[in-house]
Amino acid sequence: MTMGTELALLGVEAQMVIGQRMAMFMLGGPKARREARLMVTEKVKAAGEAAATLATGGTPEKVVRDYRRKVRANHRRLGKG
Repeated sequence: MTMGTELALLGVEAQMVIGQRMAMFMLGGPKARREARLMVTEKVKAAGEAAATLATGGTPEKVVRDYRRKVRANHRRLGKG
């Protein structure tokens, strides 16, 4: 796939996860608080991994592929709850 296609798919997939999380946050409770903490932790970790990938000669395409994999995993996990 082209980088443009990968980025477009990442955008769509990320919006689905955002919707799932917003629905969970509106309900509140301990599950929502755990998800909020996990979300922040994941974002910090993903940013560090992306920086490390680029610093060690990885490509922007690899960074986008890695982000998409993580976003899809979140979508599946949130869809089970």
